[in-house]
Amino acid sequence: MEINLLVFGQLADITGKTELRISDVKNTDELNKKLAEQYPKWPAIKYRLAVNKKIVQDNTLLNDNDMVALLPPFSGG
Repeated sequence: MEINLLVFGQLADITGKTELRISDVKNTDELNKKLAEQYPKWPAIKYRLAVNKKIVQDNTLLNDNDMVALLPPFSGG
């Protein structure tokens, strides 16, 4: 199983990419853990997750080819 990630802001700076494919994660908790292991600076940044264009707050099951957006805080003016 693979999921598609859209990465924005500071998180894109950490990964060096705006899109990633991650495999072998069953839920958002596993995704967060895998990203923290792969990118040591990851846990220092707060962000929200959207699964298939819906913001999620709790651990959420993921399916093959789901689109997950990682949304750090935005500031505007």
